[in-house]
Formats: sequence, structure tokens, C-alpha cells
Amino acid sequence: MEDAELRCTVAVEQPLPGGQAPRRRVMRGALVLLGRNELRQPVLRVVGGGGGGAAAALSFALAGEAVRVFRRFAGDGRAAVRVGPGGAQVLLSDCPPDALRRFLRLLRLKVAAGPRGAPRVPRLLGRPPPAFAVISPLQERDLLRGPGRLRGGDARGERPAEVPRAERRPPARLSAEQEAVLGAVRSGKSVFFTGCAGEGAGRLSPGTGKSFLLKKIVGSLPPKSTYATASTGVAACHIGGTTLHAFAGIGSGKAPLEQCIQLAERPGVRQHWLACQHLIIDEISMVDGKFFDKLEAVARAVRKRDEPFGGIQLIICGDFLQLPPVCKANEETKFCFQAKSWRKCIHINMELTEVRRQTDKTFVSLLSAVRLGRCTEEVTRLLMQTAANRSERDGILATRLCTHKDDVEITNERCLQQLSGEVHTFEALDSDPMLVKLIDSQCPVGGRVELKLGAQVMLAKNLDVSQGLVNGARGVVVGFESEQKGLPKVRFLCGATQVIKMEKWIFKGPSGVHLSRQQLPLKLAWAISIHKSQGMSLDCVEISLSRVFESGQAYVALSRARSLAGLRVLDFDPKVVRADPSVLQFYRQLRHHQLLTQDSLHTHSAADEKENWK
Repeated sequence: MEDAELRCTVAVEQPLPGGQAPRRRVMRGALVLLGRNELRQPVLRVVGGGGGGAAAALSFALAGEAVRVFRRFAGDGRAAVRVGPGGAQVLLSDCPPDALRRFLRLLRLKVAAGPRGAPRVPRLLGRPPPAFAVISPLQERDLLRGPGRLRGGDARGERPAEVPRAERRPPARLSAEQEAVLGAVRSGKSVFFTGCAGEGAGRLSPGTGKSFLLKKIVGSLPPKSTYATASTGVAACHIGGTTLHAFAGIGSGKAPLEQCIQLAERPGVRQHWLACQHLIIDEISMVDGKFFDKLEAVARAVRKRDEPFGGIQLIICGDFLQLPPVCKANEETKFCFQAKSWRKCIHINMELTEVRRQTDKTFVSLLSAVRLGRCTEEVTRLLMQTAANRSERDGILATRLCTHKDDVEITNERCLQQLSGEVHTFEALDSDPMLVKLIDSQCPVGGRVELKLGAQVMLAKNLDVSQGLVNGARGVVVGFESEQKGLPKVRFLCGATQVIKMEKWIFKGPSGVHLSRQQLPLKLAWAISIHKSQGMSLDCVEISLSRVFESGQAYVALSRARSLAGLRVLDFDPKVVRADPSVLQFYRQLRHHQLLTQDSLHTHSAADEKENWK
């Protein structure tokens, strides 16, 4: 029945006669319920969250023809429902976006299906009806009867809308492990979850990995008090957030604590710290432990609360066996789990064990060994055999993964210059040209994209998952449109050939301002750095591991491939396969405790969950 309940801020506007301004009533932390009254009509019931007595309640009978749903901003946690012939409006805000979408879907389909065996009598009820029962879950008959019976629109609109086709399909489901993590988050626990690189979402099983779970978590939390961050700009862009450093507002964090607190007390920055109730940090392996401790102390000081991290719920994910924090040669690497404040801040640590990017069991086993720094004779033999692989076809070459950024730029520029033909240049349209450097750091594509006929490219955004046109899909430019924009036509390894149009990326900048870049979702793909490849699944990869210089770097590179057949390893040396001993010890302890914590993950009570939203 959870789809029929919503906890959020509600404003009820009821029209008054004579053209007067409508009467407006705002209820924060209200409970919105979808049910049926004694006449079996669908009813929207709003129970105010105020204290000091019985909670106020308003109920509205939902007569199908008079109901309009405005859901254009549902992704931001906002929507409106116009009820009754008088035009009363129920405005919903600060809703967990996924919960709001499910609630509106249920409302639209139940109203379209109409009352059960009773005539509809549109009326506005001033108090709860004598009988009220939470509405039943969606049935097949609701899905079949839904379209065409209910009007809807965008925030401006009078446009009738059928129930979208996508809403008639069951949504992709979380695994039991992922459900456990989501349940812990909803109950208010601070959680760290991890998993092997192959656990991410790839073309073979789109939308079911770590990124999918992270988006589900973001969608289950109230937008106004939830801040999504990541250690790198590209990772932050993937989850629609900002970098952790930008959120914190304390620069590198290397200044003395008092100075960092002063920086965080600045207008705009302080506002974020005070508003934040749920802080998401992705790609945690690259966050320095000393910086984490500094953040924890700053949070307590700015929020003037002594609880760990100033009372902020932390949702942290990443794999410490991947790339470590970037530090100077004379500095000792300190992971976040080694931070003094880690144990008191994180209630639950969990490892996701189901691998979803790769389906080849031999390759999965090989990656598991490499992740743990083990390079057996069998692993060495399999990797050396890949040197003879020829995954190129249809003019699409393997992408070379490089350990150093300079090698990438030199390789791509040289290969583009070697192609004959005219250079086609595409300039980005940025929302704020004064913040180009910031946009460059967060957007996966550059401000200028230069292409030629025959250029090796990869997609930098999911365009059509069903066709295999996903982030990291490889292709070659086979032509340009003759029209003014001259958009490129790309043939992809998945078999699709498509004209690539401009796409828009939106992400948060300083002080919560939304920035955007409109550009072709393409980047040159003769070479890419291992750092930039994190989070990608690549069709055909060539790797030179001779210059690997970090623990976990070889593993990150190898795990970008979707299959052993699509991988070619050059000059392999078993010595480059290594894992940090302190990380291995941390994961051994994590697995030891996981059996104890899993039971509690699955048994959080509904009372705990509801308490978290008050």
C-alpha cells in the first residue's frame, strides 16, 4: 500500500466567490493518502502534520472528468492535482521524486478506472468521510482501463494526457541486496555500500547496477534536503549532483579547521550545510580520509550539533579497491574508512555481490581475482592470450585505455590529424560562459568537439538503451548531414547507425545554481584515460598496463570491458596487479559483519521508516 501514501509539504488552494484570491493553507510534513470513501469513490485525503492536538484533515472526492494532474516537475518532487468542479488545487512539494511518480501513477489509473459499482458524485468534503480505506494496489484491469479516462497536463497545460505507455509496464526491480540498502536508507541509517566494478549497469543488463540503485536512493529522498555529490565532476554529473568539494565550500580542506569553518560559514555555503539532511557521496575511494574528517568537524560546527556529521544522514558508495585518493608523492594515502570519524558516522557497511556488467563467468572470476590483487598463473595466461584478440569490425577500432591523461590527448589529436577530409567543429552552448572551467570539470564532453569522416568516437550519454546506444558505446563517424548544422552520422558496434543530435547536461554549480551544457554526446575514442573511464562499460578495449602506478588501477582498466573477447591487453606484467593491504583488511572485516547486519537491513520496521520523514 506504500504507493498510496506520500509524506511531503502540501498547499491546498480553494477558490472563493467574487474573484477573490483563493484561500491557501500550507501543511508541512503532511501525510497524503489515496483511498476510497463510503460510496467507493477515489478520495484524496491530506492529514496535516502539526502538533499540539488532533491532526487536521481534508478530503477530496476525485470525480474523473474534473480531475487534472500536473506532473511536469515531478522529477523535482513537485506536482499539483486539481480536484472537483470548483477547481480546488492540492499542490505537492518536496516529495521524494520516485514516490511521487508512483503515487501519481496510482492516482491517475484509479481515477480513470472510476468507482466500483457506484455512481460518481463530485463533491468537496470538509471533513474525513465516515468511511475511508486506503486504495488497493494496481490491478491488471486498472492498467487496461486507464488510458483516455483522465485529463492531465504539464504545469502550464490544459493538454489532455493519456497514461504514458511506460507507466503501463512494471518498473525495473531491485535485487534483494539493493532492496536491503534502500530500506536502510529509508529508515534513516547512514550507509556505505560497495561492490565490484562489474556490478555497474552495462548494455547487457541496463539499469540494474550500482548507478541504478543510487538513482533509486536519490529518488526516494526529499529533494530540498538531499544533496547528491561525488568525488569527481563526471561522476557527479551522472547522478545529477555536484562535486563534494563544491558542496563543502572549504577548498582543498588543507587549511586549519577554524579557517575551513569560516569558509563554510559564508552565505550560500552555510545555507547548504543547514538545509542538508541527506548527503550522498559517490566514488568514495577517491576522497581523502583527512578531508572526510575535516568535513565531519565542519558539519558539526556549522550546524551547531554534536551528532556525527552534524546529524546529516550519509549515503556513501564506491569501491575502495578501485582508484585511491590523488595525493602528492611524499604524502601517505589515507582512505575514508581510515578516517577517525568513519566508524561513528557510518551505521551499516554492505557489499553488493551480484555482478551485472559481465556475463562471462570466466571473465567474472578473473576480475574478482585481479580486484583482490591476486594474479594466478591462470589469470596471467588468460590476459596474455587477449593480446591476439581482434575485436575491431565495421571500421570500429578498440579504444586504448591509458594511465596518463597526456597520452590520451596526444593519441586522439594525432589520430584525428592523420585522417584526410574536412574537420567539422561543434561548439557547446553553455548556460554561463563565465563558468566554462567549472562546466568542463563536471561535463563528460568538452566545449568543442572536432570530428572527421572515419573518426573513432564513443557515446557519452545513454540515448537508447534498447538499441545498445548507451554511455561508452563505440562507433565510427560515417558521414555528416548536408543541412546547416551538419550533424554527424555514426555507425555503432551494436549495429545501429544514427544521426547524433545535440544533448543537454544539467548539473549543480556553486550555491546550488543549475548549470547546463548543450553539446554532441560524443568524444574521440582512439584513447581514454583510466580515470575518465570509471563507471563506463566499453565494447572493445586495448590496454597497455606497463605504466600502471596505483593499486587498483589495473583492475579498473580491465573491468571496463564487457567481455574477455572485447579485451586486448598489451605488454602484461603480473606485478601491476595489486591491491592495497589496508583495503583488503577492511573488506575482510566488512564481510565478517555483513551476515550480522543483513538481518537488521531486512527487518527495519515501518514505524522506523515513517519516523524518518517527520
